[in-house]
Amino acid sequence: MTMTETSGRPPGIVAQGVRRTFGSVEAVRSVDFHAQPGEITALVGPNGAGKTTLLLVLATLLVPDAGSVSVAGYDPMTEAGEVRRRLGWAPDVFGLYDNLTAREYLEFFADAYRIPRPRGQQRAAELLALAHLPEYADSPVHVLSRGQKQRLGVVRAMVHDPEVLILDEPASGLDPRSRVDLKEMLREYAESGRTVVVSSHILSDLEELADRVVFIDKGLSVGEHVMSALPTSATSRRTWRLRSLDEPALVAALTRNGYSHSEPTAAGIDVDLADDAAAAALIAGLVNDKVPLVSCAPIGGALEAAYLELTEGRS
Repeated sequence: MTMTETSGRPPGIVAQGVRRTFGSVEAVRSVDFHAQPGEITALVGPNGAGKTTLLLVLATLLVPDAGSVSVAGYDPMTEAGEVRRRLGWAPDVFGLYDNLTAREYLEFFADAYRIPRPRGQQRAAELLALAHLPEYADSPVHVLSRGQKQRLGVVRAMVHDPEVLILDEPASGLDPRSRVDLKEMLREYAESGRTVVVSSHILSDLEELADRVVFIDKGLSVGEHVMSALPTSATSRRTWRLRSLDEPALVAALTRNGYSHSEPTAAGIDVDLADDAAAAALIAGLVNDKVPLVSCAPIGGALEAAYLELTEGRS
């Protein structure tokens, strides 16, 4: 049982009816949002949907016009100090102090959170190792690459071991190896009982990482799903990519059977199909035509399909 549960306060994040405007612009119209300890919750939506505005409200940096918010059991509007003690916040653009070394940068934030100096130094060393940056501990931040700075900024948000961790586009600028490391790090953090919220446009990463997804569109929360139960893949029209050992035979079979398809590329041939049943029928037909099929799989996962369905036809 977590600290917030034993104190009678709701754990994780609970937001209801959140609204925030900027003049005549309704950035967030009405959002309900829940994130539980032990889980990674993905916040997904198109540009301008209101995701970053919502995260700024959760991080105590914006006051909502309406609605209620609880972070680790505390109200960001009236108990901002308590929230900040329990919250790790990593925005999409980090304010790094370029003239400090990586070690000094982390120790500075440990001091800001009033962590005793010996523990702060130990924590900085742990986080440098976690970010795969120990060899840069005594290098100025300005010599780090963009991806290295991104990793440093992410672990900076963890310096005080917060109950709730909120990350806005944490994988921006990261190479594939670094993205894998980030996913492993966040998974381990969530499994230790913390609440982790990630907003990102890299949907393939979120699909592998998140336990739950909340969709935001035009300032509204329009859907919340457990990742394993996204209401798409078997029934939605999707693009499937096919590869064959005999490309001309594949093209001929698709044309003969009336399938509209893309031009062949090194990656394969794309075909739009109504649902999984149509894909199964296509595969059976190609096998019957003795086309040496190597692979047939949807482009993108269930999360991407759900996102495209959500944003289809929007202006």
